[in-house]
Amino acid sequence: MSDEKRQYRMKRRAEQEAETRLRITESAVALHGTLGPARTSVSAVAEHAGVRRSTVYRHFPDETALFGACSAHWAAQNPPPDFTAWERIGDPDERLATALGELYAYYRRNEEMLDNLLRDAPVVPIVAELMGPMAFATELLLRGRGARGKARDRQRAAIGHALAFATWQDLTGAQGLDDAEATALMSRLVAAA
Repeated sequence: MSDEKRQYRMKRRAEQEAETRLRITESAVALHGTLGPARTSVSAVAEHAGVRRSTVYRHFPDETALFGACSAHWAAQNPPPDFTAWERIGDPDERLATALGELYAYYRRNEEMLDNLLRDAPVVPIVAELMGPMAFATELLLRGRGARGKARDRQRAAIGHALAFATWQDLTGAQGLDDAEATALMSRLVAAA
């Protein structure tokens, strides 16, 4: 066999491996979005992807590796708001309104997946790790408000409440507000705190 044919076959095999890995990753994303991570087994991912379990494990040695690939793939397709862009907004009330508007739009676009992730967070520890950036967002949105002591604690609590997916879900679901109304209400809550 010539070197040229061997290189072609090696290249084609690498392409097939990459396609299989992507199919497995996309299957995990689809199942996490419909069933949730706690209810998604490796067997279900393999079946959805049209491969054997051993193929899944060849590409992803454990569920953490699979979840990491799934999360990265999903986040690349559904990027969250850029928290660092909010830092450039000097007025704290404008910063909060901008942040809530962007975050609530993100929640709306990704409600089913986020609902499944948050539901499963207590039993799938890696999910809780993904929610870490909200603490950073709370502190960022607290900057420049000038409150101290208990007043600052109340503002921090109000901002944390306003950022919570469950708050948005209740306000725009059960309470019937649209995203703009929910943003305005939460902005007033923070100001009153």
